[in-house]
Amino acid sequence: MQGCGNDYIYIDCFDQDVSEPGELSRRLSNRRYGIGGDGVILICPSDVADARMRMFNLDGSEGKMCGNGVRCVGKYLFDNGIAKKPEITVETLSGIKNLKILESGSEADLVTVDMGCPELSASKIPVNLDLNQVISYRARFGDSDYDITCVSMGNPHCVVFCDDVQRLDLEKIGPVFENSELFPEKINTEFVKIVDNTTLSMRVWERGSNETLSCGTGACAAVVAAVLNGFCNKGQEVVVKLRGGILKVEYTGERVYLTGKAEKVFEGVVEV
Repeated sequence: MQGCGNDYIYIDCFDQDVSEPGELSRRLSNRRYGIGGDGVILICPSDVADARMRMFNLDGSEGKMCGNGVRCVGKYLFDNGIAKKPEITVETLSGIKNLKILESGSEADLVTVDMGCPELSASKIPVNLDLNQVISYRARFGDSDYDITCVSMGNPHCVVFCDDVQRLDLEKIGPVFENSELFPEKINTEFVKIVDNTTLSMRVWERGSNETLSCGTGACAAVVAAVLNGFCNKGQEVVVKLRGGILKVEYTGERVYLTGKAEKVFEGVVEV
């Protein structure tokens, strides 16, 4: 399934176990020798929600949260009758997420997820700076200085506002941010252009997955950072344009809501 070009391989674990999901993610996500994807997501039983989600990156590392991924999990639960209802709950390593389903022809089409309250405390994101919050802070990465704003949406994000995101050499600069000593748990980095106060254009470098076509938590972090820097307004829906499509994000000042399409690409069986 894919959400805004963010494609993951989803495995139904209600009746089966996956013993080494990290290794499986590295193998299956390879776009030349495997199925191809940004990673693997397991859909598992939960004692506290309709299902539990586990997400693994291209490099086999486990992520705490994936905004587009959890929306696709909601679609799977709805379309397959596991949770055929307008509001669905999914347990993640970042807590229980509440989803709202907008259906079309008995299948989930648009899915909105309540991403919760963004974490702005530098020590909890975490960022190795003696600051309460990292908002428009000038730091050096490689040979250049950048103004960074850091937000956690269940996983850590560094947002950089710039005038031209399309010409950036992300293959070069992305790993510099990801592996910077400022970020002890590495970092996802969003390079964002302000189109207007309700529209952003963004590219993203994800830790463990390199550049991806989209990132739901990254889009949320970008809008939160835009509000904190005075580019966008609280309580207003913002369109985030990514290489894989469009996501809509609303930051109320307390909670963040992410909306977008969730689509099934294909299903099948793989031998491992």
